[in-house]
Amino acid sequence: MAESDENNSSFVSGVAGEFELSPKMLEARARICLPLDGLKTVDAVRERVTELREYVGMFKIGKELFTRFGPEVVSLVHSLGAEVFLDLKYHDIPNTVRGASYAAAELGVYMFNVHASGCSEMLEAAVTGAKDAVNYLGVRMPKVIGVTLLTSIDQKQLNGELGVNGTVSEYVMRLAKMSEQVGLDGIVCSAADLSSIKSELSDGFVYVTPGIKGVDGAVGSDQRRVMTPGNALQDGSSVLVIGRAITGYASPDERKMAAYKVLEDMAKYM
Repeated sequence: MAESDENNSSFVSGVAGEFELSPKMLEARARICLPLDGLKTVDAVRERVTELREYVGMFKIGKELFTRFGPEVVSLVHSLGAEVFLDLKYHDIPNTVRGASYAAAELGVYMFNVHASGCSEMLEAAVTGAKDAVNYLGVRMPKVIGVTLLTSIDQKQLNGELGVNGTVSEYVMRLAKMSEQVGLDGIVCSAADLSSIKSELSDGFVYVTPGIKGVDGAVGSDQRRVMTPGNALQDGSSVLVIGRAITGYASPDERKMAAYKVLEDMAKYM
């Protein structure tokens, strides 16, 4: 990334010539995580990361991409100078999750997640597995994040289909507190839930928020509890997972412009 010696700003190529990223926008960049879902080839992954890495500090590798390409895709993103959020949502018996967490830390990812609904013993095993890798291999400790409730699930589904009593916020709070108590670094939750739970959790707890819509457009139809980037940041989001609001555009220039507008919106609240 090109930087000015005078103001530490970044200049990136775009549809309107050169976009200047202010220091606040550069700070916001580190807090954007872009999913690499739907890409069918390694070359497509390389192109997407290369195209948007000036605007995005972290890329999310989920079940689809990891199943298709394996650990090599993590190495590819790292080789292009970006961080990885390994979004595999481990949910299994504690011993299996401990081994998977060790493997995730071994890959050098910045962050990975587990389903908080797997209960405290499983969550503790996830933390232990990551720490084992740190101790035995000398790798850095990744952030271990608990998934509370998928943003595709609304109140009606929570109560009716899952048979969980109470409100979405109450359920998210219960899993968030358990995640904190067993030593997880943070949670995945909707930005819409932050205002009701953040005050009940400790300072420094990490909030990863998917379902972020674009400044001018909508998020995908399967995301029900959504906010704009600036709103999410204002309410306390630590990492914003922003996908179709950027990648839903057809051309590279349009995607870059969409990402730039996201950074502009976030910078207002930095």
